[in-house]
Amino acid sequence: MELKHRVQASYLAVVLIWSTTPLAIQWSATRVNYLFGVTARMVIGLVISLLLLRVMGLSLHRERRAVLTYLAAGLGVYGAMICVYWGARFIPSGWISVLFGLTPIFTGIMARRFLGEQALGGLRLVGVFLGIAGLVAVFWGSLRFSPTAWLGVAAVMVSVSLHSVSTVWTKAIGWQGHGLEITAGALVVSVPLYLATWGMSGEHWPDTLPLKATLSIVYLGSVATVLGFGAFYFVLRHVAATRVALLTLMTPIIALWLGRWLNGEELTWAVILGTGLILSGLMLYEFGERRNRRVTR
Repeated sequence: MELKHRVQASYLAVVLIWSTTPLAIQWSATRVNYLFGVTARMVIGLVISLLLLRVMGLSLHRERRAVLTYLAAGLGVYGAMICVYWGARFIPSGWISVLFGLTPIFTGIMARRFLGEQALGGLRLVGVFLGIAGLVAVFWGSLRFSPTAWLGVAAVMVSVSLHSVSTVWTKAIGWQGHGLEITAGALVVSVPLYLATWGMSGEHWPDTLPLKATLSIVYLGSVATVLGFGAFYFVLRHVAATRVALLTLMTPIIALWLGRWLNGEELTWAVILGTGLILSGLMLYEFGERRNRRVTR
């Protein structure tokens, strides 16, 4: 398969996986502690990644840039995911994907500062303001949804920030490693942190593990972690950081309807308005980037 088609296939895979991940995260915490769910997911992902590396004849590199890449990716996986899992207890699953729609804006600002990518001006700046207005609408809606929903919104926004930092940091290092190698390296860094966090929390192995939680954890550990992260880092190697972040343009609508259809989640007008503003902002952001490229040429 040509490189272009491999990148497109990986891009599509990430869209589909990221659309289903928020709902699976909530289901993985069905009658079990969220720390157990995220730790079990990452341990499963690490085991599968290392096995696949061996089968494919690959190995983790020890050169400086490779180690820095593993560190940048691993700290992002740990910080971003633990915030999402904590926040998912307070908000519907679809909201997670909507809020992650702001990732391109956060990534674009950081990429401009640290990667020298295009400045935020014109339509891109309008897109930024629309995205922020969408965030305000979702946050306002969370206050009416439940007294604790704002905690979930805040936690997911911290996760978005950490994910953006990790993406730009990984891109800035510029190591051209295999996506599976980066995934395994990131898990080698993050899994001990998860185990330490779980140990310090005083939580114990759950007395019973419901089938829904078990299947969700297995799906997240195998498909969402190994295939999802592997495809994401593969795309990141060949596409600008801001365009990688535009993956989140397509996932919110799918995630919202999956949450409504499979989990009976309510779609409030504030969330619908916020989603529309965020997606409109992202479309203007992308259109403005293409327009800038044409003007430059």
